[in-house]
Amino acid sequence: MGKNQHVTKHTSGGWQVKGAGNEKATKVVDTQKQAISAATQIARNQKSEVVIHGRDGQIRDKDSYGNDPNPPRDTKH
Repeated sequence: MGKNQHVTKHTSGGWQVKGAGNEKATKVVDTQKQAISAATQIARNQKSEVVIHGRDGQIRDKDSYGNDPNPPRDTKH
């Protein structure tokens, strides 16, 4: 299983995708929607999780793309 991908605000004003534990952003884009899309592709390839943070830095949402032995009921999709 790969690193979880975090979608957070970037210091330049855009949004970034950053692997858990990484110091540098994997990708920096203009909108949160673009960052979520990029993070989702990476998480699917690595069989990991996307963690979406709001503007305040708090976790807003999570989506798992790995092999979860005890998956929760997904009411969003």
